[in-house]
Amino acid sequence: MPLILHIDTATEHASICLSKDNNLIALAESAEQKNHASFVQSAIVKLLKEHDYSLPDIDAVSVTIGPGSYTGLRVGLASAKGICYALDKPLITMNTLRVMATAAQEKCRQTQLTLSPETLFCPMIDARRMEVFTGLYSVLLEEIRPPHALIIDPDKFLSLYPLQPLVLSGSGYPKLRSVITSPLITWLDIQHNASHMVSSALIAYQSGSFADIAYCEPLYVKEFFDLAKQKP
Repeated sequence: MPLILHIDTATEHASICLSKDNNLIALAESAEQKNHASFVQSAIVKLLKEHDYSLPDIDAVSVTIGPGSYTGLRVGLASAKGICYALDKPLITMNTLRVMATAAQEKCRQTQLTLSPETLFCPMIDARRMEVFTGLYSVLLEEIRPPHALIIDPDKFLSLYPLQPLVLSGSGYPKLRSVITSPLITWLDIQHNASHMVSSALIAYQSGSFADIAYCEPLYVKEFFDLAKQKP
């Protein structure tokens, strides 16, 4: 029953959590994007103390590596790497968009939204102007289209994306919703957090799918673009 620390600072909403086996122990969240660095360190200390754990008790650390905010990704990965290196613990890296798709899948299950086997999850992270970071995932959360940057254009979107049911979520989907209507699209207002990393991180831990602490890097998609500097 591994004790895993999960860190997500990829977007404007930061969170960390602790899990034991496949069970969530505690979750801490912050919506103050400019304070991600200070939030992560203090939240880790607080959660561990509140539940009578110390850092050496952790069996692994999982972290979202992108896409997302350039600054946020560096904060999360640096924190995770520092803990793993200092304590000789394994590092698990996770795709932000797949974590968001997991959150959307869980929301559909909770609301008893019927999904066909052909349904695809399309999480979107807000980028500048009419651009988003996005990807496509099956109902089994298999990657159909890898993370990429997309300029919102209704004609291009309909020509590039499959004519099948889509569940759109994330901070970027309002941009598309403002310019497109389709009976095939379900618009889902859901905020992901570190708790949506738990199941996938456990599978990675059990299979020994660990990242190289020295060489793993954030998945920027578009390098040196910082969502924190974005203006509405």
